[in-house]
Amino acid sequence: MWRHLNRLLLWSVFSSVTCRKAVLDCEAMKTDEFPSPCLDSKTNVVMKGQNVSMFCSHKNKSLQITYSLFRHKTHLGTQNGKGEPAIFNLSITEAHESGPYKCKAQVYSCSKYSRDFNFTIVDPVTAPVLNIMVIQTETHRHITLHCLSVNGSLPINYTFFEKHIAISPAISKYDRESAEFKLTRKNPGEEEEYRCEAKNRLPDYAAYSQTVTMPSTGGDSCPFCLKLLLPGLLLLLLVIILILALWILPKYKSLYHRFPMGLEEGSVPEVGSRPCVSTAQDEAEHSQELQYATPVFQEVAPRQQGESCVLIKLDMSYSELNF
Repeated sequence: MWRHLNRLLLWSVFSSVTCRKAVLDCEAMKTDEFPSPCLDSKTNVVMKGQNVSMFCSHKNKSLQITYSLFRHKTHLGTQNGKGEPAIFNLSITEAHESGPYKCKAQVYSCSKYSRDFNFTIVDPVTAPVLNIMVIQTETHRHITLHCLSVNGSLPINYTFFEKHIAISPAISKYDRESAEFKLTRKNPGEEEEYRCEAKNRLPDYAAYSQTVTMPSTGGDSCPFCLKLLLPGLLLLLLVIILILALWILPKYKSLYHRFPMGLEEGSVPEVGSRPCVSTAQDEAEHSQELQYATPVFQEVAPRQQGESCVLIKLDMSYSELNF
């Protein structure tokens, strides 16, 4: 009987001391030993359907702490830990799942809450379109690059690349407009490749345009040189044609005067075709008559024995030239 009473007395004293110690520990933990927990994630910017991990931690590494995660007032899970943060894996599929989130750390009857944590949901950028404008000179190319992504949450940062090397700083656009970058290059002996990158606040996510290749201006295939030389070649050809025309035309007129129409060179008019006329000048009509004579040799019977003679008959024709 006395033993049983002694046990009850000892248990009551032990419970009283334990409860008093717990109260004292809770009061002590309300100060520096047990501050509010910290709730964090690797990123606070996500897109719909993305999986995320949230970390609930405490500065006191010696206590066995029970961590609980809440979204609004909805309890999402509980984990126990000592010295290591509790990790909660989630999937953000709807806008209302962006937050706010809170973490509760509890030791004995004492509990503390973290600050609110919210995710920002953004739309990823789509592959941008790269356009190139070129002004070509004899020695240089003046190039203007334009890059635009038609989808994705703003702002969007654009970066231009030549092959795999960035040639521009990040150009931020807060409106749906293309980014522009200008550069000047000496006429290269090899092809040039350009592309652009579009990126918004989503970490580790970027979209790239298709590569645009500009042909070389060097070597045997020189399209730019041909463009420059073509006007000069055409002008030279016109000058040559004009010189030939000025040189041939007088000769053609001379031949026309010498051999008028209807009388070919080397042809002989028929005997008796035209009467013999004298050269005459018509002052009123300003015309001139040209005379042609064709000798005709004819053998006749001798008048006396041992003698012969040749009769020469002249046939003349004329043609009239008007000036």
